Amino acid sequence: MATKPLPPLLLLLSILLLTAGAQFHQHTWQEAFDVLGISWNRDGTLNRTIEIPMLPLVVYLHGGDFVLFSASTVIFHNFCNDIAATLPAVVVSVEHRLAPENRLPAAYDDALNALLWVQSQALGIGGRDPWLEYADFSRVYLLGSASGGNIVYHAALRALDFDLRPVKIRGLMLNQAYFGGVIRTESEIRLKDDTHVALYVNDVLWSLALPRNLNRDHEFCNPISGGTYLGRVYRLPKVYVKGDYGDPLVDRSVQLVRFLQSCRVEVYYRFNEGGFHGIELQNRTAAEQLYNDIKWFVGGGKVAMPEGVAAPGHVADQ
Repeated sequence: MATKPLPPLLLLLSILLLTAGAQFHQHTWQEAFDVLGISWNRDGTLNRTIEIPMLPLVVYLHGGDFVLFSASTVIFHNFCNDIAATLPAVVVSVEHRLAPENRLPAAYDDALNALLWVQSQALGIGGRDPWLEYADFSRVYLLGSASGGNIVYHAALRALDFDLRPVKIRGLMLNQAYFGGVIRTESEIRLKDDTHVALYVNDVLWSLALPRNLNRDHEFCNPISGGTYLGRVYRLPKVYVKGDYGDPLVDRSVQLVRFLQSCRVEVYYRFNEGGFHGIELQNRTAAEQLYNDIKWFVGGGKVAMPEGVAAPGHVADQ
């Protein structure tokens, strides 16, 4: 027996916060629909008596060093819930193939296919999923944590080969992005025995993720080393980069910021003292700081720039 399509939790959270100013846990589903003026038509479609503003669409790529986890992993699912509620936004969380069974560029291909799917939804090809009814396809942002940040960067460069209209990618957000290289950075040496990303573990993970017989100076790992897409970096939209000096990978993000600046990309960044890799998944204060930065970045000037975010023209310290 067919069931009526329910809006997903991510969308309902966003709509509640946007229109009712209430927390989701204070409402049953029916109460939420009553507050929003929503009822069901007999064909299962939504009928609403109040206008709901269109929401930006955030395409999220999870972390896990290309080898671990999925879009449904609880910590990443909860992260997406928080992003949807805080902005508010519609969030698409991408399930990509994992290494070593599927080495890079498999994850990049999957992310690009997700963007092409978003375009098909925007065009209404084959009918649009009901939960995307409120998505503004002219305001699409790509967000990635750790290896997800790496995927966002490479998928955005590859997407430049495609006409995605009416989809418009407005910005990239790289949170503690997972990059590397053959020559060790100061932070990698200083934090080689880190309990979250030990240097020897990092090397093993890259050996599992990269195509066979390639080293860590390949463009998939070291984006400033050259490669196929280097000449198109200047065409990227605005970028937000976030790192923590207690993360062994932080110097790679600093290098990326300086590289983007040299390519005249509009780049904003925050580098916090202390911290550790994945801090936003374990520390609520750090999470809320990141959410506020993302809300500002996606909001397009509707809220003030958070204290601690560096604007274009500031040079990242190495």
